[in-house]
Amino acid sequence: MRIEAIELTQIELALKASFETSFGTMDRRRVILVKVLAEGVYGWGEASPLNDPDYNYESVDTAWLILTQYLIPRVLGRSIERPGDAIALYNGVRGHYFAKSGLENALWDAFARAQGVPLARLLGGVRDRIEVGVSIGIQKTPGDLVRVVEGFVRQGYKRMKIKIKPGRDLGDLRAVRRAFPDVPVMADANSSYTLRDVPTFQSLDELNLMMYEQPLGWDDIIDHAQLQAAVRTPVCLDESIHTPDDARKAIALNACQIINIKVGRVGGHQAAKEIHDLMLTRQLPVWCGGMFESGVGRAHNIHLTTLPGYTLPGDTSASDRYYYEDVVDEPAVLNPDGTLCVPTGPGIGVEVLPDRLKKYGQRTYLARASS
Repeated sequence: MRIEAIELTQIELALKASFETSFGTMDRRRVILVKVLAEGVYGWGEASPLNDPDYNYESVDTAWLILTQYLIPRVLGRSIERPGDAIALYNGVRGHYFAKSGLENALWDAFARAQGVPLARLLGGVRDRIEVGVSIGIQKTPGDLVRVVEGFVRQGYKRMKIKIKPGRDLGDLRAVRRAFPDVPVMADANSSYTLRDVPTFQSLDELNLMMYEQPLGWDDIIDHAQLQAAVRTPVCLDESIHTPDDARKAIALNACQIINIKVGRVGGHQAAKEIHDLMLTRQLPVWCGGMFESGVGRAHNIHLTTLPGYTLPGDTSASDRYYYEDVVDEPAVLNPDGTLCVPTGPGIGVEVLPDRLKKYGQRTYLARASS
């Protein structure tokens, strides 16, 4: 398949409610939609780093720069036999995985559309529905948090992920656990603790939580191994795992028992599949994390979560969890049983609406290969 043109559109969507984590509060979300044209077929991907370099060193602006100046020039006009072949073309560009994932995932969508099959089938998926949880930001008080959790429990979400930070951990989680003793709950620290806080996590062990997600440094594996040895609750790594090799090292060091696979964080579906396969061979669970994606990135997450190793509910909530209006024709809708249906059309199975793209678009870029 020859890559004939690539188009970028940066969009901005307003969140229905402010979302607070240990590194700040977000009210609006910018992402970059990537459209690839190849031999009469198109495909959509999404580069979804956070607006600012808070989660990792990438931002929407760095992703735009890396795509336009370094990635697109290396693949435009080239022919590939499989979506993952694009990696070799831009492998000299170090890091910048969110930017790479937007491009690579657009190619996966295009290849699936060319074959007339859902992306899940091309990836090796085994489900037609996926179980999903919800991510809940830090609230003003523990009582407010309990009320928010109650609303999502009523909607049917399978798991509650509670954002924590020093000073907003034990009290919040104890309040949730008292109110909902049987609901699966996990704590996401977004790298806001150090090994000095081991006693805090040992106290949290009493709450029967599913996992502690990325409690320590965003690029750390070693200290997480010490923490995991000191607590009963499984440690889940997120920001620390950028590549399949990172996952291999983390497992070898017993730094975690679970990995959150964010397709953007690891550079695309190829690396996500490799991490999934590694964890599956070790009989360790994975789940799919979210980055406040639009309907394009959300659809990619849904298809990825159909792989057999995704045995824990992920962050791919329904579209209306965050946004009043999405940019695709079929937003993800939560079923009464706490699942999302996997789109059955070719590729990611949703279409980007041109009027929404125009409505929310901020800037565009188009590159065409010479004939």
